[in-house]
Formats: sequence, structure tokens, C-alpha cells
Amino acid sequence: MKVLFIHNHYRTSSPSGEDSVARNERKLLEDNGIDVISYEKFNDAIDDSSMIKKLRLAIDTVWSQQTYQEVVALIKRERPDIAHVHSLHPQVSPSVYSACQRMGVPVVHTLHNYRYICPGALLMRAGKPCEECVGRVPLKALLYRCYRNSLGATGALVGMLCYNRLRKTFYNRVNRYITLTEFAKSRLMAGGLPAERIEIKPNFLAQSPAAVNERGNYAVFVGRLSEEKGVKTLCAAWPLVKGLPLKIAGDGPLRQELEALARDRQLVVEFLGALPREKVLKLVAGAVLQVVPSECYEGFPNVILEAYACATPVVASRIGSLAEIVLDGCTGLHFEAGNTDDLARKVNMLAADRELALRMGKRARGLFMEKYTPERNFNMLMGIYQRAREDFERRRRE
Repeated sequence: MKVLFIHNHYRTSSPSGEDSVARNERKLLEDNGIDVISYEKFNDAIDDSSMIKKLRLAIDTVWSQQTYQEVVALIKRERPDIAHVHSLHPQVSPSVYSACQRMGVPVVHTLHNYRYICPGALLMRAGKPCEECVGRVPLKALLYRCYRNSLGATGALVGMLCYNRLRKTFYNRVNRYITLTEFAKSRLMAGGLPAERIEIKPNFLAQSPAAVNERGNYAVFVGRLSEEKGVKTLCAAWPLVKGLPLKIAGDGPLRQELEALARDRQLVVEFLGALPREKVLKLVAGAVLQVVPSECYEGFPNVILEAYACATPVVASRIGSLAEIVLDGCTGLHFEAGNTDDLARKVNMLAADRELALRMGKRARGLFMEKYTPERNFNMLMGIYQRAREDFERRRRE
């Protein structure tokens, strides 16, 4: 089998989990003997230094004729069996679908975010969930300037959505969408994507660490220190936690504010900054528990997969996909998003009952081995490719 791999990389100054997932999936295919050819764009190459160049980028966001022509030529040369799309924004554009369909190549697209139902991509505004544009013409996104707080940049995405909805591009030109959770599928369906062509395939870890039984006496948070990640709630809850220090691995715009808060309140909180993955895994493997206090709709955080692989239970907000990924009472505990008392109560429950925490960690490790390994993911992906090819043939006959 030959797969055309299509991805628009984020800027290196703004690293993205989507880029990591796409790289892992490409390597997964290659490791299993699949011939992979690439069509990739890199946002580091964007030159928007003039109004004319910004206008050109906006047009390409809506429908890139250059992408269309380049992909047609690539398919003529390489003859792939299927195209697997990851990110399209802003240089590739949905024109890639039409190029593939014209050349007889079925299309699979992994939706890492909510771009096709929300110009801001995250179903979030002011650090909180927002669904005002779901299932509607996304004019409110212009009012709120939902993408980069820019009317022009938001306008390009609103234009992309409206133009391709009118052309039925999203409905007619993709044979299978992949989303990461049932929750994400429900929102995408509400936004108008065809339910019968949305399949659920979670992320996976390319290399899984060994589970350990020896634990330190601390909880851990790993992630970006920003409003939507719930780190303010986390630090505000920690004075209510009894005898369990907190280690925070990550950086972001709230770091100085949170460090000042920890000093003022004399919190037992240590800020470690951004760490290499090896150190992160060692930190998570030694923790009593990991906290994921997000107050936005997450996709499928790799930090949870890493905790599961390390047999570390997770205390997570009961919001969006997190309520689905973390099994309450089995692989961790839920708390009400933004509720400091509830967060502290659930952390104290596991801190006081280490046997319960270890049992939950073992169940988390078992779930990881069952659902989130490369082998399991590859088999799921091959099934999706086959169904996409069958859908393409059926629709062509019709």
C-alpha cells in the first residue's frame, strides 16, 4: 500500500501536539512496511510582511489553487492508494480533497481540533468552552475575533468555512474522518459533518515507558501554563490539599503569576519549567497521581496516555473528552471543572489511600496496553483505510 501523507506544520516557535501526532502516525505506517509519500507545508515559510502577501495567504486558506495543482501532479507521478490528511491550515486548504478525488484517490482526514465547526478551532472563548458557532454560519466569530484576536485572520477562516460548506466540500469530498473521542464526534456531527463517515481512533504512544511500583510523595501537572488549562484553579486548590507537594512541569504565559501566588501563599508547589520527555516520564512515573484540570475541550492529551503507561492515576476535570478518557473510579477521579474544593477533595482521597491509587494506576496501565499501543492503533488505521476505499468506490458507482 502507498499512502499520500498531507500535513501543514505549525511554526517551530509554537510547537503543536498535532505535529507530534502526525509524525508518530507517519512513522507507524513506515515501521509497518507502508510506502509513505509526503505533501507537507511549513508555517515557518509564511511571509505575511505586506498586505498583498496577507491577502494571498487568506485566499489560499479558503481554497489554494497551488495546492490543487501540486497534489494532482504528485498523484500522477506517485499513484498512491489513499490520502491521509492531518492539518490543512493555512497553506494547504480543502482544495486538496478535490485534487485527490479528481485523481481517484480516497481521502481520510484526522481532525485534531474543531476547525470545521469553529474558526478558532478549539470551541473556546476567553478561556472557557464556547459553542455559539456550532451548526450556524460563524458570524459571531468575526464579532469576537476568535482567531488570534484578528478580524482579518478570523475572516479568512470564516470565508473558508462558508465557501466550502456551500460547495459541500466537507460532505462530498472526504471518505472518512477520524476523530479522537465520542465527545469530539458528537460536536462535529452537531456542526454538520456526516455521522456515518466519522470514525473514532485515539492517539497512541510511539514508545511506552515501563510501569513502576515505587512512588514518591507528590502530585504532578504537565502542560502549558495558560488560562484554559485550569492551572489557576489547580494552584488555588492546593492550600486545601493535605501533605502532598505539587510539581509543575511546563511553561507559559501564567508562570510568573503562578510562582508569585505560590510564594505569597507559601504553597508546597515546585515549578520545574519545560522538561525533556524522558524527564517528564520519570516525573510522572514517580507521582502518586497526575492532575489534568483543564477548563476547555481538550482533544486527546498525550499527558494522559503517558500517565496511563506509567501506571499513574489521573484526577481530571469532568469536561468534554476528559470525562470520557479518564474512567471515574477506575483509572482516576473526576472533579467539577473550575471547582477548587472538589479538586482538592479528589486529590486528598487518593493521597490518603495509596492502595486505591496503586489499584487505579494498574487499571490505567492495563487500559493503555489494551487500547493505546502502536500495534492496536495500526490495526484500527488499516480498517479505516479499507472502509474509506469502499466508500470511495460505492460513491463513484452511484
